[in-house]
Amino acid sequence: MRGDLIRVLSSVEEKANELKLDGYEPDVVLLGREAYEFIREQINEEFGDEEEVFELSGLKIRMLDELGGDAVVIDSKALGLGLGGAKRFRVVL
Repeated sequence: MRGDLIRVLSSVEEKANELKLDGYEPDVVLLGREAYEFIREQINEEFGDEEEVFELSGLKIRMLDELGGDAVVIDSKALGLGLGGAKRFRVVL
């Protein structure tokens, strides 16, 4: 489903751009297990591989099971220093 993959990549880039406009430097995408499996399935279907996915739109991927079907684009250097530095979105609809 190319449309689902494009939707996810667009969401990652949109959230990363929002963070950049707020003065942050996004560098990581936190993915819940459901979200990661969904994305991996879409990428493997599109490219015909059975590979792990380590990066989306130039951002490193880290797993966080508690997120479930959601993802969060973060600036790992600014997270926890105050409000901001992260943007969350739903991957699995």
